[in-house]
Amino acid sequence: MFLNSRLLRTSHIKFYRTLRLEHPNCRRMAARIAPQVHKEIRLTDAEDKLCNLLDEFTQHLKEEEGIVTACRINGGWVRDKLLGHDCNDVDICLADMMGIPFVERFVAFLSEKKHLPVHKVTKIESNPDQSKHLETARTSLFDIDLDFVNLRSEEYAEHSRIPTEVKFGTPLEDALRRDITINTLFYNIHTRSVEDHTEKGLDDLRNGIIRTPLPPLQTFRDDPLRVIRCVRFASRLGFEMIPELQDAARDQAIQQALASKISRERIGEELDKMMKGVEPLRAVQIIHDLSLYHSIFQIPAEISSVASAAVAASELSLTACTILHNLLSPSSPKAQKPAILPHPTLLVHALNDKGTKARFFMAASLFPFAGITYKDHKQKVHPLVEAVIREGLKLGNKNYYLDGIQALYDAAAITKGLSLNEDRFRMPSERVAIGLLLRHTKVHKPTSGSHWSSSLLFSLVCELVPLGNGQEAEKCIQRYNAFTSRVEGLGLDKLVDARPLLNGNEIISVTGGKPGPQTAVMLAKVVEWQLEHPDGDKDACISWLKEEHSSGRFSVQELTESTSGAKRIQAESRGSSKKAKRAPQ
Repeated sequence: MFLNSRLLRTSHIKFYRTLRLEHPNCRRMAARIAPQVHKEIRLTDAEDKLCNLLDEFTQHLKEEEGIVTACRINGGWVRDKLLGHDCNDVDICLADMMGIPFVERFVAFLSEKKHLPVHKVTKIESNPDQSKHLETARTSLFDIDLDFVNLRSEEYAEHSRIPTEVKFGTPLEDALRRDITINTLFYNIHTRSVEDHTEKGLDDLRNGIIRTPLPPLQTFRDDPLRVIRCVRFASRLGFEMIPELQDAARDQAIQQALASKISRERIGEELDKMMKGVEPLRAVQIIHDLSLYHSIFQIPAEISSVASAAVAASELSLTACTILHNLLSPSSPKAQKPAILPHPTLLVHALNDKGTKARFFMAASLFPFAGITYKDHKQKVHPLVEAVIREGLKLGNKNYYLDGIQALYDAAAITKGLSLNEDRFRMPSERVAIGLLLRHTKVHKPTSGSHWSSSLLFSLVCELVPLGNGQEAEKCIQRYNAFTSRVEGLGLDKLVDARPLLNGNEIISVTGGKPGPQTAVMLAKVVEWQLEHPDGDKDACISWLKEEHSSGRFSVQELTESTSGAKRIQAESRGSSKKAKRAPQ
């Protein structure tokens, strides 16, 4: 399916340079976007009630128990509200008080004094591997999810991202330990004002700047995961990283720390958020500009050492993602519009389903690993793409990443060079051959996120990667468009999910045989008959089957060898055959 690594390293360079020069989103750290920032936070009615209750409760604590504390909403809620976005997750920092004792008293106050129903309090234990360095108290009120934790300061050991000391801190100390300045802002619920203790957060938000509150090398040494969070927020918001931060992110020691100090689950989680964000292409671009690709898309040494080939140039992932972006969003101001647009049917699933789009960009990001395999300790062959997802990013089958992405590459191998002029679409007939291809489990399997149209789109992306922007690329798109039009012209798009007219029991009843391999083969032939006779009904199918069987035209061995694209039909028949075995003879 795929060119070898050496060929890909050279064949993509011209196209990649073209992208770098012509594609606005692929220029080094594209110009920042100056956002519209509100001068003050506008609370919803529910948020206003919440702030009033928290203010009243802190007065109650002081008067009744002599406990002095203050409540500040921090982080993402403040940032998003200033940008005019709604946010239903509210993180509240408490001065000199832990979250659990505060919330337990707050819930009792609401119940006894205000007669308000509140959800039970959940204690989230500290989990440094998941960036939870302190226990958190969680509840909800007025359909707002609330997390309570104390203001804190942290100190880190040289070789760990887990703080060696966590203690009560001031708002400034708490702000300085955070990842970027736009996430250091507080909303004081008592004064109803935004607090910018670093004196940089508001300006950076207005100017579209990603900056760390402390010198970036210090911030990244304390927690290298912050490098990846900077990438995510820069891509999500369209902000620009300051040069000092970029240099720190490229620092070899910091990049090595990403591999040794950060759990792969956390890296996978951040990457998943980037792929599901508004600008996944920009995220991939920044990853490449900061030379972070191999720190993020990593595989264990024991797997890479037995890989069937070297991983191709990392720039290929950017090439693949750029092509995908251009096909999906040709009218976007950041897109380089193709001379020929893909057939609308090819785009529908990726455009209408966020999960599919995220899976596509994740798959395109993994292009350098495509076509490479390795053997496990049992000598079983696995695709290297699977290892990156399972071991390098620990994503598992979230959003069908593990099964769905490899299925996309398998489908691309099956459909490579797709053209109506191919011999494979002439026998046994064009209708049947195309229909069986569409029904292949690697091409179309909705239960694992695969749809024939999206599989063809990704195959098109794979074919375009080494072709550049010239006539060959245009011819490639035309081939896929013509094939898709033919699918719809034949009405095969409506038959791709059609179940066989006859099940295993019915086939056995018609042929008078016993359950076995021949049942699956005959079931596959029933599907072929359906594809060839779209208007045929069950009775007509039974008549045909009787004639085929009585004439002796069914040879199980020959049919098994000649029936392609019928794996799913055979799988479906296994259940029918088991039922048949239990049926009275």
